[in-house]
Parts: sequence; structure tokens; C-alpha cells
Amino acid sequence: MTNSVLIVGASVAGVGAANELRRGGFRGEITLMDGQPHLPYDRPPLSKAGLVDPASSGFHFHDAGYYARSDISLLLGVRVQSLDTASRTVKLESGKEFAADAVIIATGARARPFPQEAGAGKVHLLRDFDDALALRSDLSHGKRLAIIGGGFIGAEVASSAVDLGASVVLIEAAGQPFERLLGNNVAGRLAALHSERGIELKCGSAVDRIATAENGERTLFLANGEVVTADVVLAGLGSLPNAEWLNQSALALKNGVICDEHGNTNVHGVYAAGDVAAWLDVRTGVHERHEHWTAAREQGRIVAQRILGTHDSAWSEFVPYFWSDFHGKRVQMLGTSRGATAVEYVFDDNVKKAFVAEYRKDGILVGVVGCNAGARTMRYAGQLAEAVVRPSA
Repeated sequence: MTNSVLIVGASVAGVGAANELRRGGFRGEITLMDGQPHLPYDRPPLSKAGLVDPASSGFHFHDAGYYARSDISLLLGVRVQSLDTASRTVKLESGKEFAADAVIIATGARARPFPQEAGAGKVHLLRDFDDALALRSDLSHGKRLAIIGGGFIGAEVASSAVDLGASVVLIEAAGQPFERLLGNNVAGRLAALHSERGIELKCGSAVDRIATAENGERTLFLANGEVVTADVVLAGLGSLPNAEWLNQSALALKNGVICDEHGNTNVHGVYAAGDVAAWLDVRTGVHERHEHWTAAREQGRIVAQRILGTHDSAWSEFVPYFWSDFHGKRVQMLGTSRGATAVEYVFDDNVKKAFVAEYRKDGILVGVVGCNAGARTMRYAGQLAEAVVRPSA
């Protein structure tokens, strides 16, 4: 019987699991701990409104009194050191130990840094609240920002930086931003949004190294021989799971904590959810991390239900969904573009820069992308959910 749950990481998955446990009627002890001193907060706004106004209090999941009212023991600013899986005991760097009947690992991920041997001077990353504060302090009107990586962080920061009056150059190793994810045609439509805001695009070549002059000016040398100068540099190169503290544990680790489709690790009573967890896709037999807000929320819910014994949600029925906001547009994707053999625009409004594109694999709908077309895009949720449950239909 589970009478106590220890959640390591006050992330979307961690806070979500705690909330789901209480909603499901769990009356035992819940301890939620995190290495940051800040009240648990949502990360997606950090590259958008959070960069423009990092001091805003609108990013927190709950107010300061919520956790006490929910009988959730919240420990902030504590750094975990190790996990003894046999006794389900977490040891902090301070030496203090916490044991529980069940442990949920929700330590998330951190931004992948630009290689130190190739960079001179400060290269900003953006993953946490303090990162947003640091980047915001270096950005001001007239500054030139170089962004390495044209993914979601790169696109959102580029948009926010322009709003702040900075000039931006966006460097992407692929042929254009989002090309690998969305395909050449749709990626081209989104790249045009950058160009229309005056953002300079440098695509098709990676950054080899960065030099810093005595006056602080940064020089980025690209693999194709091009040179880019800037005042501030940000790297948006993906993420790495925060799992090193588990290296000496008995947990199976490979690009995160290996889990089955319910969030169970290879050790009874220990679960993982969110960006740190590599969950099994029963349809492909592959374990992978799903680094999107909705996936973390769903995994936190499934793990809580597993502990409660309700099992209401099935990961195999989850329809991947993400969104991103930049240049006044919301881009949404349901399903996947992986393996798609055809892309068709079923809605297109050039005046509003709005569209909906369907991705099909051998004639079967597998995904949809919408830009500034929220209602039209979300209408596909049921259809894609049915396809996930009955893929042969």
C-alpha cells in the first residue's frame, strides 16, 4: 500500500502528478522538491512574454498558499545527489535524506550548451527563469542578437527580441528552420514570418566557433565560411535530460530514464515522467523522450493514476500536440509528420498568414499543422485520436 509519494522536480509533470494524486483521493504524504528557489512555474512563457517581462508573476502554476492548502510539502532550493532504489531514498547534496513508498522522477531537462571548446565568452541558454532574467538584462534596443538554432526556442526568442527593439540574425544548420519537423513547404511559410519581421536568416551551415573582441563584440564563424557579428549570442540547440544524479542507481538509463508505457521504471515503486523520461511507444517498440508541455502533463497524470490504481489514461492513446507563439501567430501541430508521403493545404488565408496543412502517409492522415487557425486545427483531435487507437482503420 502506498502511503507516501516523493516527487523530485516541480515541473509540469511533477506538479501535475501531485495534483492528480490529490484529485484522485490520495490521502497520504506528498513531498514535492526542486533545485530552484522559485515557486514552481511554467516554462513555455519564458521565451515569449517572460522574456519581455521576466518579473511577471503570471507564470506560476499555483499561488504560494496552494501547496499548503493541498497538503503538499513543497521543498525548494534543494539539490538532489542520488537515489537508493532499494529503499526508495533520495539523498540531497546537504546530506539530508527522504524516503517514500513511491518516488516520481520529474527533474526535466536542461538546455544543450554550445561546445565550450568552440565558444569564447558568454553564450546564453534559455531553459529556466534565471536564464530569462540573464538574457533580458543583456538585450536592449539596438542590440544585435545572434541565435544559434532555429527551433521553437530560437523562433520565440527571435520574435520577443524584435519586440524589444533588438536586431536578430537566426542561424540554422538545416536548409531552413523547422524543415526536419514540418517539411520544406510548411517550413518555408514559417521562415517567411521571420523575414517579414526583419530577421536575417542564415541557413544551411552550422556555427564552428565564436570569438570575442576586446570591446565585447562577438564574431561567429560558420562552417561555410560566412562570418556573423553580434552583441549577444543565444544557443537553442535542444536539451539534455537531468538524469546524471541517477548514474549510480539501479535504474535503466539511455537518453533519460527508461520507462514502460505507464511510467514504471525497471525498479518497482520508482516512476519517471516529463522531459527526463524515455517512455515506451508500444506501437514502435521504441523508448523516446517527448519534450512537449502536453506530453509532460499527460505522463504526470498517468503515473499518478498508476499509483492510485485507477489507470484511466493510456499513453498509447495520447495524440502528440504542441504549440508555439511567435510574430503574433500561433503554430499548432497534432499528430506527427514522421513518414508522411504527402502534405496538402486544406485552408489558406494569405492575408491573415493563416493555414492548415494535413500530413498523410499512404493516404492516411497522421498529422496536421495549423498557423493562426486554432479552431480549425483542433477539430482534427478526435480524428487523429481514433487513428491512434485503431491505426489500421
